[in-house]
Amino acid sequence: MPAKAKTGKQRTHGGAKKRVRLTGTGKVSMQKAGCRHRLHPKNDRQLNLGGRLLVVEGKAAKTLKTMLSN
Repeated sequence: MPAKAKTGKQRTHGGAKKRVRLTGTGKVSMQKAGCRHRLHPKNDRQLNLGGRLLVVEGKAAKTLKTMLSN
């Protein structure tokens, strides 16, 4: 009887781990871009909208959940 071939384990994606979080209810959240540096030329509206957490939906959320599963 031949031995079973081992399959590789799925790894957590390092880039997604740094940038994306899962909420307690399983939603994917991330922060919008453009609010880290060079803030002086931006107006208040851009800074307020840029600093918010964004809930990712649809196919992107499904892909990110797969990248975060370990």
